[in-house]
Amino acid sequence: MPSRTPTALWAQQFQRSSGSKQSLQDQIRQMLVAAILDGQLAPNVALPSSRELADQLGVARNTVVLAYQMLVEEGYLISRERSGHFVNPEMLRSLPRFDARAPAATSAADGEAAGRPVWRQRIAHPPSAQRNIVKPANWQHYEFPFIYGQFDQSLFPTNDWRECCMKALSIMEIRNWAPDLIERDDESLIQQIRTRVLPRRGVFAAPEEIIITNGCQQALYLVADLLCGEETTVGFENPGYPDARNIFENRNAQLLPLRVDGHGIAPDALAASLARCDYLYVTPSHQCPTTATMPIERRRALLELAQQHDFVIVEDDYESENTFSGTPHPALKSLDTADRVIYVGSLSKTFAPGLRLGYVVGPRELIRELRALRRLMVRHPVGYVQRAFATFLALGHHDALLRRLAHAYRERSQALMAALDTHMPEARYVPITGGASSWVEGPQWLDAERLAADAQAVGVLIEPGNVFFMNDDQDARRYFRMGFSAIALDRIEPGVRALAQCVRTQRPTV
Repeated sequence: MPSRTPTALWAQQFQRSSGSKQSLQDQIRQMLVAAILDGQLAPNVALPSSRELADQLGVARNTVVLAYQMLVEEGYLISRERSGHFVNPEMLRSLPRFDARAPAATSAADGEAAGRPVWRQRIAHPPSAQRNIVKPANWQHYEFPFIYGQFDQSLFPTNDWRECCMKALSIMEIRNWAPDLIERDDESLIQQIRTRVLPRRGVFAAPEEIIITNGCQQALYLVADLLCGEETTVGFENPGYPDARNIFENRNAQLLPLRVDGHGIAPDALAASLARCDYLYVTPSHQCPTTATMPIERRRALLELAQQHDFVIVEDDYESENTFSGTPHPALKSLDTADRVIYVGSLSKTFAPGLRLGYVVGPRELIRELRALRRLMVRHPVGYVQRAFATFLALGHHDALLRRLAHAYRERSQALMAALDTHMPEARYVPITGGASSWVEGPQWLDAERLAADAQAVGVLIEPGNVFFMNDDQDARRYFRMGFSAIALDRIEPGVRALAQCVRTQRPTV
């Protein structure tokens, strides 16, 4: 007769996951699956009765019954009438066996001595050595997270998104997104972008002129990989977006720094430099990181220079322009009459960055090649997420979310500016008219790297500004960025007050 596992074993296992956010049923299933897959249970071993396990774990018997039923359906357990539940021997036979005598991991020096590859010599340009924006992985544990582009649970439309996910899981919808789309995208999402997203920016495009990507990041990488080489010169805002800079440099492009003022880059003043460019990367809606908005006159002048000197503009509209009041300026792409602008946008930046949904709008021949290139990387973004987000757009949830975000961000921006005026009058900042961050210039003596470290020690997170500059010079060290997308309104003033105390520790003594 098969042996039965002692219930004390399960009580001990269950304690380990008691802090989980999963349902009790899911925790029990996960515990049992782990015990089976880890080889703790032999074939045909009998599990405790549902009543015994429920009593031992302190849960309702029905919770255990449902967990057992699900594991039977999934093949982990078999049910024998009047005998109980047993580990399915067929499941264990299909598992790989690991040799306990396998050698332990070796150090780098041991690996070289054993004839293993020396990877530091093989990787000519290690991406990990690039200068990147750094944010603590546990940023949500900090009291005052003034960091940009992060998720705010209080603003997330949980019920609306759950509704769209459930609709995407219907039998009819699964047939649409479950197959391999190869080079294609979800047609309903393309249609929603064409009719609901792009017109808001004054952009109109055919389906063949749009490709979906895994966020703006992949969009920029695809464009750079397709168009850049050692002989390519890319004009780049300085300061500018570090990840875009790293992407172009990774594709061996030569970067030409272009100075930014309170209205973005100035085409007339930079005409000689722009004449040397093959491509120009710009963030005209809200310049990264200064948040400056390029006036319509500069946008038109930039397009004229692009035709005159035969360069192409990569417009990164990562933060769809929200001026908090009035009509936003039209995108560069909307003013383009000669296919000089490649438009990159995000669907998830303000919604949930973890969804990783972006897109590119460009000439058909360019989009065709981007699809072929994307196929070599990921084929296409996850079909299920595309279909769920298409439903989110179609039902009007996205438009409603943008209205709520505009109201919340307006309140937070006003609170941040008021707090900076009160507690840090020596600092200068670009007035916040939209977006979700503030670019702050400290006094000449301020070291923002040191400030960020001191502030983090007291629960305040900011982003030092030197990483946004192409050259880490002394002048760049006094700048920093403060995001307000992930911090509650009532935390802003006390957070700035705490930050100001850290600034005062650097003030020179007279």
